[in-house]
Amino acid sequence: MELIELKDICKTYTLGEIAVPVLKGVSLKVAKGELVALMGASGSGKSTLMNILGCLDRPSSGEYWLEGREVSHLSADQRALLRNQKLGFVFQNFNLLPRTNALENVAMPLSYTFDHLSDREARRRAVEMLGRVGLGDRLHHEPSQLSGGEQQRVAIARALINRPSLVFADEPTGNLDSHTSEDVLAMFQHLNEEDGITIILVTHDANVARHAQRIIQIHDGVIVDGVPALAARLSSGGGVG
Repeated sequence: MELIELKDICKTYTLGEIAVPVLKGVSLKVAKGELVALMGASGSGKSTLMNILGCLDRPSSGEYWLEGREVSHLSADQRALLRNQKLGFVFQNFNLLPRTNALENVAMPLSYTFDHLSDREARRRAVEMLGRVGLGDRLHHEPSQLSGGEQQRVAIARALINRPSLVFADEPTGNLDSHTSEDVLAMFQHLNEEDGITIILVTHDANVARHAQRIIQIHDGVIVDGVPALAARLSSGGGVG
């Protein structure tokens, strides 16, 4: 089943009187349960495409189908509701509230839902999610008391708290050392394999992209290929480890 289908997506920005095309007819599909890397250099259109996929922006033209619903023409309020219900985001800079402990950071998105969870149920779900990412003993620690890897795990738990259909990880290891990066990427793989969560890793780093099942490469606003990650690893001479 296709979770995402883009049909001839274009995005053009206007700077004064100059039209600047950024996406130039992007078409792609992502199946439910895939772990995909969206890979491109700075200026490739990668961030613009992620913003459209994440319902943070709208295309200038084309169609975006998400779970069988065409969403490219939704209003800002409708997109915000969709993001809250269906999407999770993990960022390079963690984006945690600095004077708020791990439990409260993770539970925060629940206050914006229409599920009307009790404080007790919200806390129970946050405790469960922190346990899932290996931080069951760090519930009351603030970000300044956590390592970079632990902060990113809190961010992952927060992204999953509303049980989204799709999680975006935007350069999720950009502020982490290589060992911690491997741990975080292994966690994404585990969540994908064990829970069937659809994950899109947005990155410029080939080493990050190779943890995905499939790599979608974007260059100058067009998709240049979408190859299985294993094939990319073998073609680069990296072996399968």
